[in-house]
Amino acid sequence: MSKTIIFIQAEGKPGITEAGITIPATVRDLHEVFKTHGIDFEGFEVFIDEAEAPVLHDAKAPVEGLKHGSRVHVTRCKRIKVTVHYMDRTIERAFAPGNRVRTVKQWAVREFKLNPTDAGEHVLQLCNSTAQPPTDTALAELVSGHSCDICFDLVPEKRVEG
Repeated sequence: MSKTIIFIQAEGKPGITEAGITIPATVRDLHEVFKTHGIDFEGFEVFIDEAEAPVLHDAKAPVEGLKHGSRVHVTRCKRIKVTVHYMDRTIERAFAPGNRVRTVKQWAVREFKLNPTDAGEHVLQLCNSTAQPPTDTALAELVSGHSCDICFDLVPEKRVEG
């Protein structure tokens, strides 16, 4: 058993909370860490990194996949419906909350059958905005209100020439 650092990203709490936990950990251990750091987890799901399934609700169950540096996502969303627009086409798919923007872009590039050069010159931009989230942003960070949906446009990356 060794103490390690994890990073908690909780819905309704801005920023990232760095916390220590002893590994291997049970669900009860994880909940104690949440309480210590003032993180509300009642009625929320917990995902470790980019796991497809949430942590079990059994307090005695071990937390699978938890390791040093893990991102722990506390969110209402079990899945996040992602819509991506590119030119005159639209695709949709549900992702786990811990999936990152780069995973969505890789999927969109495959679905739209972009060649590697074109793919490298495009980025995901939130619909109806100019915001282009960094590729390591978890989808859970981008949902707002009571929605578990995100919309992106796949747009050319703006380059400054000079």
